[in-house]
Order: sequence, then structure tokens, then C-alpha cells
Amino acid sequence: MKIYSSISEFKTNKRIVATLGTFDGVHVGHQMILKKLTDAAKQMNAESLVLTFFPHPRMVLKQDHGIQLLNTLDEKKELLEQLGLDNLVIQKFDMDFANLTAEEFVKKVLVDTFNISKIIIGYDHRFGKNRTADINDLRNFGKQYGFEVEEISAQEIDHVSISSTKIRTALEEGNIKKANEFLGHNYFFSGIVVHGKKLGKKLGFPTANIKIEETYKLIPKNGIYIVESELDGQKVKGMMSVGINPTFEGHPYSIEVNYLDWEGDLYGKTIKVSILDRIREEIKFDNLEDLVSRLKQDEIITRKYFS
Repeated sequence: MKIYSSISEFKTNKRIVATLGTFDGVHVGHQMILKKLTDAAKQMNAESLVLTFFPHPRMVLKQDHGIQLLNTLDEKKELLEQLGLDNLVIQKFDMDFANLTAEEFVKKVLVDTFNISKIIIGYDHRFGKNRTADINDLRNFGKQYGFEVEEISAQEIDHVSISSTKIRTALEEGNIKKANEFLGHNYFFSGIVVHGKKLGKKLGFPTANIKIEETYKLIPKNGIYIVESELDGQKVKGMMSVGINPTFEGHPYSIEVNYLDWEGDLYGKTIKVSILDRIREEIKFDNLEDLVSRLKQDEIITRKYFS
């Protein structure tokens, strides 16, 4: 998959079948649409192209800086690459782009730059300045400029929308198994390992304290989870604590992973954590002995999960 960091970077002399959207989560609903795209491109002896945007349009148009997304930009690239796409164009979404009229977008982007033969788009998709144009306008442009328009049905679009909502709700409720089912893959994040308060080490459960740079990344509900990472080329099992460690007064919010049967220095490294299941809620223990006893139970549950 070739990745372009703006529309202006893209050059081709091949026919293109395209779709566009935010594709946050790249979940099973998105995967169905993207399979249509890749299948259509093969049938037409063309290349597939996804146009997506960063930052999220809501961050720009509605100044919604509290938005929580399922994917960072790098995660989205990784997930889309696995689906056999030929081209990914990531356009910076700003007011200049938002102010393109519908015809300017079609002529300058779809026709002149993408050399589009076909676009696959949702029945409810609106585009152009102030989102004034719809799929009927796009069909008229298709007749004018000589490209095909395939409509994604209301049922399929509703499936995508419902899936996204259910995934977010499941993560916020800590139901990671349900979220993973709708995603079609394990929910994951990447972050850099930083120095913490070394409390886990003192308790006999040393942890990697992970800092996620992208503040818009949605992290599941506070609690204890079963996770997996690839460290030094091997898959390593672990248990993760998300939250404020309420047993310790004034402990800041943290994401900490205790890896089983693995030792090494991870400080300063960026690691990817896949979340497989949830063990329990965060609990405030009366003393450290009770906390350690519960951590030992959590470890037994984690090992049973993998066996």
C-alpha cells in the first residue's frame, strides 16, 4: 500500500476506484465496504484508493478537541494496510479544504488528481462547502465527468454506524470482548515506556508504565485487563492496570502492564499492547497484603486464559 500525506502528493496514470471517510476503528462494517472497493478495483483492472482525513473533521469544524477516537493515525495506517488496498491518501483537514465547493472537490480532486473511474460512497454522504451536496449531485457529476457512482446501502451504512457506537460504548463499559467482536480484531494501542513510581516492583509485580502521546485515543474503562505484546520478537502475555491505583492515595492516572515470564529493560521503547479480555474493576484494598493477594489471583486468571 502506498501512503500519501496529501492529495497534492498523489500522481497516477492508472484508473482509480475510490472511497472516502474517517474509517475510525477499521471495524467489520468498514471492512465490508473496503472489500467492495478492492473487489471493484480488481474487476475494473484499476487501483483501489482510500481518502481519509486528519485531524478528524469534527476537531476542525466543531472545535471538538475532546473527541475520543478508536485509532491514532499510525494505527489506522496499520489496519488499512492489512486489507490489500493499493493507495491511502491522508489529507490534512483544515478550513481551506472544508471550503472547497462540491464541484471543486469533484473536478480538482476526484477527476484531475485521482483519475477516478468509480467512487463507492454511502447513501447519506454529504460533501462540499457546508456539506451541501449529496449522492444525487455526485451521480450528476459522474455523468458530467465520466465516472461511476456506487451507493452503499442504508442498511450497510447503519451497520457501520451501529458498530462504531457499540464499540465505543463497549470500551467505555470495559466490555473488551464485545468491542473486539465488532472490530474483527483486538483493540490495541501503542505508547512509550516511561518511569513511574516503581510501586509494582516493590510488590513483586514490576510494570511497564506506558504513556500514550495521542490524547484523543480512547482507552477502555479503568480496571484490570489481560493483554499481549510482542517484545524482542516474541509474543509476551501480561496483565494491565488502567486507572488511578486507588489503594495508593493521590496516585495519578496510569496505564501499567505486568508482563509474565519476561525480563528486560523497556524504558524509552515504544510498545504495542493488544487487549484481549477484562479481569475486574479497580479496587481499593485496605492494605498491601490484600492487594498482593488479589494480584496473584489476577495472574492465575491470566495464565488460565492463555492455557
